[in-house]
Formats: sequence, structure tokens, C-alpha cells
Amino acid sequence: MGIGGAAALAGCSGGGSEATETGTATETDGDALGTETDTPTPRSDLPEVGGTYTSVISSPIETLNGIYNTENTAAGAIAQTLLTTYGFKPGTRYLGQAWESLETDDGGKVWVASVRDNMKFSDPYGEVTAEDFVYQVQELQQAEWTATSDSDSWGSDTVESIQQTGEYEIQIELPEANLLYPETYDPILYPVPKGLLEPYVNEEDAEGLKQDEELNNLSFTGNLGPYKLEEWNRGNELRFTRNDEFFMREATDEFELFEKAPYFDTYRLRVVEEQSSRLGALETGDTDYAAIPPNRVSKFRDLDSVNVEIIPQPYNVPLVYNMRANGWNTGPGNLFRKRKFRRALGCAVDKKRLVKGVYRGLAEPEYTWQPRWSKWYPEEPVAEFGNPDGDLYGKEATQSRIKEAIADTDYAYQGDTLVNPEGDQVSLNLFHSAGQNTEKATAEFVAQEFSKNAGIDVRVEAIQGAQFANKYWQQEIPDNADSLEWSNGNYNAGPRTKATSQNGWDMSLVYGLNTYPLNPTTGSVFFIKDSFYNPYGYYPSWNAKELFNQASTASSEEELKSTLAEIFTKIAEDQPMGMLAFTPDQSGYSSDIVGPAENFFNGWNGDAWYREE
Repeated sequence: MGIGGAAALAGCSGGGSEATETGTATETDGDALGTETDTPTPRSDLPEVGGTYTSVISSPIETLNGIYNTENTAAGAIAQTLLTTYGFKPGTRYLGQAWESLETDDGGKVWVASVRDNMKFSDPYGEVTAEDFVYQVQELQQAEWTATSDSDSWGSDTVESIQQTGEYEIQIELPEANLLYPETYDPILYPVPKGLLEPYVNEEDAEGLKQDEELNNLSFTGNLGPYKLEEWNRGNELRFTRNDEFFMREATDEFELFEKAPYFDTYRLRVVEEQSSRLGALETGDTDYAAIPPNRVSKFRDLDSVNVEIIPQPYNVPLVYNMRANGWNTGPGNLFRKRKFRRALGCAVDKKRLVKGVYRGLAEPEYTWQPRWSKWYPEEPVAEFGNPDGDLYGKEATQSRIKEAIADTDYAYQGDTLVNPEGDQVSLNLFHSAGQNTEKATAEFVAQEFSKNAGIDVRVEAIQGAQFANKYWQQEIPDNADSLEWSNGNYNAGPRTKATSQNGWDMSLVYGLNTYPLNPTTGSVFFIKDSFYNPYGYYPSWNAKELFNQASTASSEEELKSTLAEIFTKIAEDQPMGMLAFTPDQSGYSSDIVGPAENFFNGWNGDAWYREE
């Protein structure tokens, strides 16, 4: 339940909008984005409160510290105790959470946020006011001593100034007008007490802030979420108990059933690593929610006890190439850094067959960084690497391009086998998440295609998500970080020749990355070499920073759409990673749960879902 993870950078789970001169957000109708009427049928009496809602996930959660978390599942867990500033409702309508409204009356240059006046932190921190948010941004998010997950959202390129203009009012001035500012997700923040942050700010103690017990145990959250965290048994379960002072109960103008929310006494989030066990729990009623793999959707649709919802979401399935110094462990150099080589690999995988075989036709091939249902998808064709209906798929297309890419190296082909300078076949490892059979099947399909079309051996390896995050995805901060051209935290600790993770790796399918269909400019973080999120060490061969800046400051929707089309064309041509597919969530819910809906904003009112007797 909940949409706490909709803005997270990485995960497994996202619309367009038509700008208006004033207002809190924009509105767009459409199947994927839902409509204003996509809410449960109003009822004359409120549901009864009681019982337990149970959900299962495949991997332990790494952190509940919202200041540093970038992962979708963890964001969903955090949202049980701590709502962010705002969200969206079906039809891309603004949902006021901690910020009741976020409005502009000058065409998008200056925005005014109204902080709700009924929110409080746990003792001793008292009431939530505008000062808490402004302090957090000015002293933490905009500081150079720590790189948070929201640092890029509040930098000088994105915000001119932020100031408190009243006890419950904040004014944000942007460098350039942006009518789609809420859709960038940049203004999304967790409320955190000024008093909790001050000691770390005064000492510039980033490590202390990461390890703070109150942040990691969510013990400061007062009435800021539908539940309170009762127990976090790392590796097994999180248990939450009902918060009967939940501040959104007064927000019945947003949704009438918020009046007595939440409607469960307990919320359990269980870690069940084996997919078969998760599905068994759904079938027997031991969980109210489980993700369903594509090959099991038909079976669960036949069960009276389960409702299956096919839900559009913003995360893609990228085959990530490690271009840092500890990537490409099969010989000298790192061929992933060569654009020609990445384009060759793009020709190696038949994406239509992948979608039909592994995803049972429920997904769509990905050729650039946007799902086709997004209004921002380019109207003009882009290069479709991996489309078997064109000339950008197959052995000839792959090997001819690899031969061009390795012409200045000692790599070569022996027959159809690509060999390193020692004469050994090029062999690469490919990680996927343990317990995710669909990811495993995708990895095995990629391995078969690389072998057949590129002559490259691929070793498929399962790994726990937390282990991959800590030892492979995040880099170690170099001792000489201050002397580097940049060092922006663990997800981009420096230039790719200087900063690496603890362990080497070649390719990954562990994380889906957010394509931000409401406003794709937010996705710039994935393509700019010195952003705070570049675990894979990609350096664009195109003017990514300039084009994203141009998009962010577009003065009209027409200009924005034109610039984004150019960006998506460049991404398709540069192949920063192997863009494989867009998959919807195949979500299985107990049939007595009232609330889930088949649109991008499913879960916006999850705090008011209930069990029908």
C-alpha cells in the first residue's frame, strides 16, 4: 500500500500532464494515468478498523533512513510511518500530504507551499513547521559535506532560493519558470525535525547522520504516517501498529475514507526470499499482497481468492554495464566505455522475443528511456537496437560493430568467438536478484543471446539485493576525495578511473531505474557523469547536461517535448546501458481488499484501503 516509492531512483515499480497557468498540478486523462473517477465507490458509513494487512517482499530492506535511501521498496516501508510532502492522484492531480498545496501564480518561477498545521514529531521535537523543511534544505540538502538522495533536487541548478515566509508557508524560487515543477518530484521531502539534524549539521558529521538511530528506526515520526514502526527484525519482518493520530485523517477533502484511516490494526511486511513461497502465501491467504511473475498471472486470475491488477510503473529493465575501473574483468581495458561496443551489444538481444517469452507479452520492448504510454515519448522514430524487424539485431549486426569497436585493441574474433589478448573467450558475469525467477530468466536469455550473436560467455549469478548494494553498486569514498574532480557520495564517489565499489562486477539486472514519465527531466541524474547517482560510471558522448538544462528551463510544453525528443534520440543512439523492457507490476491482492486500481497511481489512497467483510 502507499506510493512512497514512486519517486525513488531505483526499484521495481510511475504519466504526462497538460500545463495550466496556475494551480497545484496538472491534469491528464488516459488509461495508464487513470482518471479523476478512479476511486473506490463512496459509501455511507466508514469501514470497520481491525485485523492485519500483510505484504511480502523478496529481499531485506537495507535502510529506513529516508535522507539517504534511493530504493523503491524501502521507500514504501518508510511511507508507513512518514509521508512525504505530496503525491499524485489518478489523472496526475496533486495530492497534498505534508504540504497541503504547492502553487504558483507567476507561470512557474515562484512556488508557495502550505504546510499542514496538524502535524507533530515524536517528543521532544514538537510541531512540524515550515522551519523544519527550510532548515533541512539549506543546511543539509544544499550542503557540500554530505550527499543525500535529494541533493540534486535542491542544488543551485534547480533552486534559486528557498525561504520561510510564515509559520506554515514556504516560498521556493526557481532559476527558470517550470510549470511542471511538482511532476519533477524535486520538491518531495520527508519531514525531519530541525532539532534532530542540528548536531550533525554543526559537526558536518555525514556518517553520524547515516547511522542515527532515530532516523533508522523511524522513532521521530509522531503522527506523520498511518502506522508506527513497532519492530524491525532485519532480514525477516517489519511490523507496524496503527497510528490513531494520523494527520491525514483531517484531509477528507482529498479522500473521504481518510477520516478514520488506517483501517488495519497491524501492518506486516515480511521478507520471503523464495518466489514459490511468496506465491504460496498469496494462494493460501497468508499474505494480502505478492508480486506475480508473468508466467503465473493466468493461474492467479482463475482464483476467487485473488485479484490480479496489471499496473503501469516507471521502472525499466536495464542491463547495466560497469564502466568503472573494476568493471570488465575479462581482460585489459573496459570495452563497455566504447560507444561502438555498447551499440553492438544493443544488437545482440532480441527484445521482442524477450518480451514474448519471458514476460508472456505483458511487457513492451524498451528502445529509449521512456515508456510508450508517456506523453513525452518521441513522435519521430528512434534507433531500435534489438528489434528483430529491422537491421539492428542479429549476429552480423552485432559482430560487425564489435569488430569496429575493437579495431584499436588486442581483442579479436576466432571464428564466432570473441577472445581477449590472451586468446581466452571473453567471459563476463551478470548479477540478478536472488529469489526473482523472472530476473533470472531474463539474465539467462541475455546470456544465450550474447553467446549466439556476440560470441561472449556470460556467467549468470544470483545475489541478495542488500549485498549487491553495499559491496558492488555503491563505491567506497576515496581517501583523497577532496582532490578529485568530483565526489558526490557512495553512488558517484568520483571519476570512474578513481572510485570503485568494494568488489568488481561486469553487468547487472538487479535494479530497475526510474524513467520519470510525469516529467523525464528528473532522470538527468542517470546520464550526467558528475551527478550524485552514477554507480556504473557512464560518460555520455552527447551534451547531456546542456540538453537536460534546456529541458528543465523550457518555457512551453511544446519546447519541452521537442527537447525531450532530442534527449531520447541521443540516449537510444548512445546505448548507456542495455535498455531491455518496460514491465508493468503484476500485483496479486486478496480479493477482500478494497482499494487497488489498475493505473499508474495505484496506492495513492492506500492508507485508506480496507478489508471487506
